[in-house]
Amino acid sequence: MEKRNEILELSFEFAIDIIRFSELLEEQKKYVIARQLLKSGTSIGANVREAQNSESKADFIHKLKIAAKEADETEYWLLLCQHSPGYPFDPVLISKLISIKKLLSSIISKMKSQLNR
Repeated sequence: MEKRNEILELSFEFAIDIIRFSELLEEQKKYVIARQLLKSGTSIGANVREAQNSESKADFIHKLKIAAKEADETEYWLLLCQHSPGYPFDPVLISKLISIKKLLSSIISKMKSQLNR
């Protein structure tokens, strides 16, 4: 039986949600934010997935740090939507993103401590 990889699952599901939200933004002609959000929001999962094939623990940490940076950027675009009149906003996306950011931080911290032993 294969072990569940929570960060892979969460980041993939989040990417699907971001695709849907970006399409909603595009329907409302909010093209710039839609494209930025689509790039950063889907990049989180892409980097998490890439980390699964890392060459070392240090490489794994590096790839997850990139995912964490993409998560920060995604949060920025979502907050812009939240605080800009006429833009749609989905608080569930922020909630899911916070969970992903916490999990990434936890994994990075744990791996750093293992690396420093």
